[in-house]
Amino acid sequence: MSTCRGCDSTDLHRVLDLGTVPAADNFPLLTQPVSPDESAHALAMDLCTRCGLAQLASDDTHTAEPRGIEPQALRDQAADAVRRVCAAGWLRGDTVREFGSPHGGTWLPLLAERGYSEAEVADVVLDSFGVMHEPDQRGGFQLRAKVTDPDGVLLIQFPSLLTMVSQGQWNALRHGHFAYYSLTALTALLDTVGMSVATAWEFDLYGGTFLVAAVHGSVEPDEQAKDILQREADFGVTDPAVLARLQLSVEAHVNDLRKWLVTQADNGRRVYGYGAGSRVPALFNIAGVDANLVTAVADASPAKQGRRIPGTDVGIISPEELLAADPDRVLLTLPDLYDEVLRQYPQLDGRWWVDPGSNGPRL
Repeated sequence: MSTCRGCDSTDLHRVLDLGTVPAADNFPLLTQPVSPDESAHALAMDLCTRCGLAQLASDDTHTAEPRGIEPQALRDQAADAVRRVCAAGWLRGDTVREFGSPHGGTWLPLLAERGYSEAEVADVVLDSFGVMHEPDQRGGFQLRAKVTDPDGVLLIQFPSLLTMVSQGQWNALRHGHFAYYSLTALTALLDTVGMSVATAWEFDLYGGTFLVAAVHGSVEPDEQAKDILQREADFGVTDPAVLARLQLSVEAHVNDLRKWLVTQADNGRRVYGYGAGSRVPALFNIAGVDANLVTAVADASPAKQGRRIPGTDVGIISPEELLAADPDRVLLTLPDLYDEVLRQYPQLDGRWWVDPGSNGPRL
């Protein structure tokens, strides 16, 4: 992008550059030979110093994403979010509209249970991890403002940029995710479409996730939102030098992971993975992971099974195949799945190891 996706400014600064990597949503069939072309897609993050929006620099990928299985952690968090929003008095009126995410999942049944019906222009407009997929960020917010009733509320949920930078989650950067929001930048985006942040909630999902309630007109953010904005200001979430710390996280993460995998291989331990998510392709490619280090990665999504991690020969198998393989170690690529996999696969207790660059504990 030569101009900001949110404000059209040309004041863009490169803060993270991963070179060329595979498309995060392109999982070739296992029978398809690995091609250098798979790993030829530039992946970088720019920061606009005018509006503070961190954004995908460019995207030449066009592959549709195989729909995954929504993790229990996301379903639990959605229910908790709706309860908290309702308790705070922000579920207005009786109509709802949802902007969904390509990753699946919906909050509509949770609203239907409370008497809401769908409408084009609604009292409650939901967007959980949806608007980040809009290449035209200003246009995406204009549409959401347009379909929010004048007295309604727009609820937007997104992973925190503050968390991403402070925890070194560099591989949250991926093709198809065009924006990485701080509450500071979101406030500016909403202002351009005549809306304001009224309040915000925080959740542990992905190490730190915000849910924001926005309304038409100019209102003062409440103390919860002000606290987040102050923390972001203290951290420097709109400072290119601060966001550039993500670049330093790449080498440390990749080196830690590869060192652990090589140690396991040298000691004759067979390592499998669990979770063929969008963060995995760039990580495996930059770390030089192949089937000699990770035999295969299990994933609950049938749409991904029988395929492989792009740019590698690491196949994707079913959880049942993982259990049958009886691995010595299982690399968990997404820590939010930990409680769920512990419950579902007690046979693997004591063998899990959380990716060292993630926001979870090393187990």
